[in-house]
Amino acid sequence: MLIREVVDEIRGRLSGKYPETEIDSFVNILFKFYLNKTSFEIHLLQESDTPVETERQILKAIDELEKYRPIQYILGKTEFYELLFELTPDVLIPRPETEELVDWIECEYENQKSNTSLSIIDIGTGSGCIAVSLKANFPNADVWAVDVSEPALSVAKRNATKNNVEIFFFQHDVLKDDLTTAVIEAEKSNFQQHFGKFDIIVSNPPYVTPSEKSNMQPNVLEYEPHSALFTPDEDPLIFFKRIATFGFKNLKDNGMIFFEINETYHKEIANILKQHGFSDISIRKDINGKWRMISARK
Repeated sequence: MLIREVVDEIRGRLSGKYPETEIDSFVNILFKFYLNKTSFEIHLLQESDTPVETERQILKAIDELEKYRPIQYILGKTEFYELLFELTPDVLIPRPETEELVDWIECEYENQKSNTSLSIIDIGTGSGCIAVSLKANFPNADVWAVDVSEPALSVAKRNATKNNVEIFFFQHDVLKDDLTTAVIEAEKSNFQQHFGKFDIIVSNPPYVTPSEKSNMQPNVLEYEPHSALFTPDEDPLIFFKRIATFGFKNLKDNGMIFFEINETYHKEIANILKQHGFSDISIRKDINGKWRMISARK
C-alpha cells in the first residue's frame, strides 16, 4: 500500500469512533513510531510505498484502536515531561494534567535543584512518571515512590532504569496500614538512602467516584486499571485523608504536599488539608480550566 492509502485506511476505519483531531493524532503517532517519519514527511511521501512490515504493524494497531484499546498500550510507551516511559495495562496512562502538576513542583522548587538534602516521596506512583520526572529534574534529591501494586512497581522500576535515575521503591497499601511505619521498615533494608522527614509529598491517588463510570470513555473504562482510578464507594476522599495525615506527620516544617484531584471535590479536599493542619492552600486549574491540582504547606 502507498502511504496515502495507509492514511486513508486509518481514517476510514476509525471515523465515527474517535474525533477527527484524535484520528489525526493517531496517524502522526503511528508513522512516527513505526516509520520514524514526521507529519510533514508523511505529507511529502504520500505516493511512496509503505514498507511491508510497517504496513502490517499499523494495520494491527488499527485493529486494536477499533476496540478502543489506548494507543499508549498498543505501542507500550508514551512520552511524559520530555521523558520516555514504558506502559503496560498494570499502570495508568500519564495525562497532561499530571505533567502540569510536576511542572508546578519544579517551578516551586526551582532554586533547590542542587540541594543535596531535598527529600521527595510519590505516593501511588503507578508508572513512576512523577517520581522519575522529579528525580530527573532534581538529580541531587532523595526520591521515594510507593504503590500498592507489585506489577506497577515493576514497570516503575524499569522506567527509572531506562531514564537513568535512582529511586527507592517499595510496596504498601495506604488504606490498610500506617505508611510511616512502612517507610521506616522499608528503609532498614536500604543502605543508600536515609529516611527522614520529607520536603515534598506528591500524589495522584484514585479520585474517580464509581458514579462517574457511566460518563467515562471505553478506552479508559475497559483498559486502564480500576484500582488506580476509582475510589471506594463509601468514602471517595479517603486517599486524601490518609495521605494528609501521613503528610502532616512526616513533612519537614515548611514542607509541601501536592495532589492531583477530582475537580468536583476541590473545596472538600482543601478543607481536608486545612483540618489536618496545613496552611497556604492553593488550588489550580489545568489547561482545560478544571480544578485539578492542589498544594498546601506545613
